[in-house]
Amino acid sequence: MSTPAELRAALVDRLTADGALTDQAWRAAAAAVPRETFVPEYFLPVPASAPTAYVPVLCDNPGRLEGVYRDQTLVTQLDGHLSPSDVQGPVAGAPSSSSTLPSLVLGMWQQLDVEAGHRVLEIGTGTGYSTVLGAHRLGEQNVVSVEVDPEIGVRAAEAVKAAGYSPTLVIGDGLAGYADGGPYDRLIATCSVRHLPLPWLHQVRPGGRILATFTGWSFAFGLALLTVTGPGCASGRFLPGYVNFMVARPHDRPPRQPVTLLSGDERPSEIDPAILGDWTGKWVAQLAAPSAEIIGAGDQQILVDFATGSHARTTPNPDGGWTVTQRGPLRLWDQAEAAIRAWQQHGAPHQEGFGITVDGDGQRVWIGTEEGPTWNLPI
Repeated sequence: MSTPAELRAALVDRLTADGALTDQAWRAAAAAVPRETFVPEYFLPVPASAPTAYVPVLCDNPGRLEGVYRDQTLVTQLDGHLSPSDVQGPVAGAPSSSSTLPSLVLGMWQQLDVEAGHRVLEIGTGTGYSTVLGAHRLGEQNVVSVEVDPEIGVRAAEAVKAAGYSPTLVIGDGLAGYADGGPYDRLIATCSVRHLPLPWLHQVRPGGRILATFTGWSFAFGLALLTVTGPGCASGRFLPGYVNFMVARPHDRPPRQPVTLLSGDERPSEIDPAILGDWTGKWVAQLAAPSAEIIGAGDQQILVDFATGSHARTTPNPDGGWTVTQRGPLRLWDQAEAAIRAWQQHGAPHQEGFGITVDGDGQRVWIGTEEGPTWNLPI
């Protein structure tokens, strides 16, 4: 049986060979920080279960360490309160905290482009694994991490201490940042947000960088790296790849209500509804209809705005094409369709073709340049 150190070294070798781990300093951090200290137990999804069920993997379960050192996300909490040790068998629930797959954690730290002496604010301590990677690389005195969930924060603090590190750990609202530790050179968020919280922009120094994942109530995601250009202002680009994080709790959608699809205005759809199943296509539709939730699959899509009762649905026609039915004060398909067409007219780029600007006029996502198609983020 392999030791934790051997498993850790093997993981570092795999991530290096795959091209996910390219920086020597971060390779050293990954080789030094024991992930098993931060994930003593976790949930694994039951294959093909619907809704997804999870089985607990406890500290004495065979294969636990091998699971810790696979490049996978490990769910550590369900429904905001359930830990693996709280259950004895399969249980359904919504993941509310996790240890993100190491390749993504280390990849984001590399994208943040930190340098020796930089002070970093991390939003979302989670298990503390990412926090300690940063502390190992930069020095514990240069890392501040904020966690909103007190129970998760206490467990993380215990794990961080057990690993031999003492960065500044704060229990509080990460969307408010932590002004007492600033100004910061970098900010990294391990939750997703609907818009960039203004405190972050005032706590990171001009010229500093913010790495954050943007999302909405349709749960499409885009990772952006911004440079702070002045108090309350920043600009940047979205990055290649596919990243998703749990939504910051204050930015999460309201509880879903039963969907009642009523009759409405009908017309032909000018786009193939299946494009909303594309990673970036869904992202574009979400930009255009930020208060809506996209439900459905293939060419049968449903958009619902629970606040206004507006909804839209598509159905395939027997002879080809699609019919869209819309009802309510918001013409959700009109909004999504116009955005998709604009995106397609600009070459349908992946998200690295998008940029973001934050200033006194709001927060805007655009394609190509600031003169291209533009959508306002909900504030």
